[in-house]
Amino acid sequence: MAVMQMQKFSICALKKDRNAILKTLQAVGTVQIGTSTEEDDVFSREDASSQRSVYEKSAHQADQALEILNEYVPEKKNMFEGKDLIGRDYYDRVNADQNQLHETAGTIIGWNKQIAEDKANITRIDAQIEGLAPWMDLDVPMNTVGTEKTSLIIGAFPGEHTLEEIYASIAEAGEEIAADVNIISVDRNQTCVSVLCLKAQEKAVEDALRTQGFARPSNTPHLTPAAMAEDYRAQQEKLNAEIEGLKEKIASKADARQDLKVLSDFYTMRADRYDALGSVLQSRSTVIIQGYVPEKYSDHVRSVIEEKYDVLLEFSEVPEDEDMPILLSNNSFSSNFEGVVSSYALPKRNELDPTTIMSMFYVFYFGMMLSDAAYGAIMAIVCFALLFKFPRMSPSLRKMMKLFGFCGISTIFWGVMFGGYFGDLIQVVARVWGGNADAANWNLAVWFQPLDDPMKLLLFCMLVGIIHLFTGLGIKGYQLLKAHDIPGFIGDVLMWYAFLIGLILMLIPTSIFAGIAGSQIVFPDPLNQFAKWLTIIGLVGLLLMGDRSSKNPVLRVALGAYSVYGVTSWLSDVLSYSRLLALGLATGVIAQVFNQIGSMFGSGIIGTILFIIIFLIGTFLNMAINILGAYVHTNRLQYVEFFNKFYEGGGTAFVPFRANTKYVDIKED
Repeated sequence: MAVMQMQKFSICALKKDRNAILKTLQAVGTVQIGTSTEEDDVFSREDASSQRSVYEKSAHQADQALEILNEYVPEKKNMFEGKDLIGRDYYDRVNADQNQLHETAGTIIGWNKQIAEDKANITRIDAQIEGLAPWMDLDVPMNTVGTEKTSLIIGAFPGEHTLEEIYASIAEAGEEIAADVNIISVDRNQTCVSVLCLKAQEKAVEDALRTQGFARPSNTPHLTPAAMAEDYRAQQEKLNAEIEGLKEKIASKADARQDLKVLSDFYTMRADRYDALGSVLQSRSTVIIQGYVPEKYSDHVRSVIEEKYDVLLEFSEVPEDEDMPILLSNNSFSSNFEGVVSSYALPKRNELDPTTIMSMFYVFYFGMMLSDAAYGAIMAIVCFALLFKFPRMSPSLRKMMKLFGFCGISTIFWGVMFGGYFGDLIQVVARVWGGNADAANWNLAVWFQPLDDPMKLLLFCMLVGIIHLFTGLGIKGYQLLKAHDIPGFIGDVLMWYAFLIGLILMLIPTSIFAGIAGSQIVFPDPLNQFAKWLTIIGLVGLLLMGDRSSKNPVLRVALGAYSVYGVTSWLSDVLSYSRLLALGLATGVIAQVFNQIGSMFGSGIIGTILFIIIFLIGTFLNMAINILGAYVHTNRLQYVEFFNKFYEGGGTAFVPFRANTKYVDIKED
């Protein structure tokens, strides 16, 4: 429940050791490289962007080769397995063979590029064959020009044309002109023709045809269209055979997949080291590496660096006026909810980390929203079984599985309290298949059934909402006291507590509350008087201290009155917790609807089979919808209602300089 304390470190070493020191720091993985020291006449930063770019491109090439292998030889691996664990000796072997593996990656990419080119050529040939389709009845090559005394004009008109229209066009060129027109094909887009005429009249005939939009084809092969189409198909068969051969070649490189993974990570780590190198200060013979390290890891960093290198290593506290990177530190339960907080915003340096407190409310609310013991059991069993089966699951996914596993346990608890086991499955089975007519009236709830008394659950939701909001206000008070802001603690926290608690105590004995609760609550007169005076004290305090920035007393009271208006936001926040009731009821009602639909077919064999099918489908849909709804609305209650009372955020995440591998983890000896 804290932001991990940071220290600044500074390493002064010989320039010849800079790469080795960075490599060691990367292996340790607990420091963030960075510096606020400016360059001067002696120390400057080296531009390492070109070297970094080289390794990034090499890593990208290995990634491309792996993507190609996965396309043609898919790897059987699921999202839960995480990265492969390799030994240092294997990593060193790949490092030694990097040039050969780099060539292998390039070869695979070249083969895939050739496949893409061949496929493009096949597509182009398809278009050429399609272009020949209207000419397939032409029994001479399309480049035929005629004989010694005759000319053969081959071409097409746009749209549909008849022989009469074509002959009429030719006749307009002169009565002495003679031609033989043959329509090869006709459709609504074009009319393909061949026209035979005397060579001396060729120009006149073609000019006459052009008045109707006639044009010769751009492609005039030396073969007949049918023969040309056959030749094109042969080319396609050859290209397809070449593609299959290239695919086999790519598949033959599947054994290099693991080596290429290590190669990609090797290049990525080298690129990261050159990126870090660009941020350190260097002179002709020395180098200064600066950054941040969590205080708990300082001794380890010192022992590792000073044991291997001749350096001057210093640690210092981060100045109060300087922002430091934020790294959260929580227990094994709450750390699984850090992603929820970081998705909103990391806390600032001196701000309270809300993860631990928020995590308890988170699990509590999630279970209330889902509130079915069977659904919770399925969630918990699946999540913890996956964690056990896949011990190398990625850290972020592992935390998510634990989060939903704990929420599943909470759901079991609330399901038992509210009597939800796949909705009313037990009652339906007992009534339809057990013949117990009274089963529909069974009450399996340890506490009560929400559908029978929704107002009771609504009041409980309001109560836990008030506790949640008051906790947030209390955290704000703690932070104000920590900052020694006593007026802020009194005016922004104590006065609100007094005003809100007084209003609540005044509301409870009223008929309005009695109508909601179903019973009248009567307080003794001293408690009623206490509630009134508490409200008055809180109201006056807010009026006088609601805005302390103004020295004008009239303006201060006016601004204080405006802050009192904020009680409406408190009311809306409390009403927001009615979503706990709504989602909890929705889960049970939807489950009961599917159970009732399934039981309509009776207890026979067919009815039983239909019931099982409908039950399984309904359970899947109900769980999917309501788990998603519980997740979204639980987050909303934290982000909008809870954090709004005390949390600002805005911290910058601690980014450790480590081996940010994509495919493998290296096991150090």
